[in-house]
Amino acid sequence: MTNETITNIANIALTASFIVALIFGIAQVKTAKRDRRERLTIEVLREFQTTGFVEVITYISTNDMPTTWTGLQNLPPKEQIMLVQLGQQMESLGIMVAEGIIKMDLVDKTPGSFVTTARNKCEAMFLDIREQQPDPFLAEYYQWLAEAID
Repeated sequence: MTNETITNIANIALTASFIVALIFGIAQVKTAKRDRRERLTIEVLREFQTTGFVEVITYISTNDMPTTWTGLQNLPPKEQIMLVQLGQQMESLGIMVAEGIIKMDLVDKTPGSFVTTARNKCEAMFLDIREQQPDPFLAEYYQWLAEAID
């Protein structure tokens, strides 16, 4: 064997090794991405199964919601906390769906109708808070999510 033949065989072996490593790396990245999405999906599902979330569902379903910022401030602290928490949780959920972190189907199949029902009951309050604070983007993704589900 000549040096040229040995060099060619070595170059082919290096190229093959590179291609195998590249394919393996791509497969690993795809697997890691899928695993992260599955873990996040499980975590989101767990959030909808907490006592706190059930309390919010019950509160929203059985009470009239304030329609203004002042009306929210006049509620007892525990009720204020529940409504602010609801807004934050739904806003986070909307951001995750909008960014493609979790799928809309997951939201639609789990708290789907509650998202729209709660948004409809709280819409006037959130719109007033946007003006009174002023925070023009308050609950924007929550609104988007409810409209997308509806």
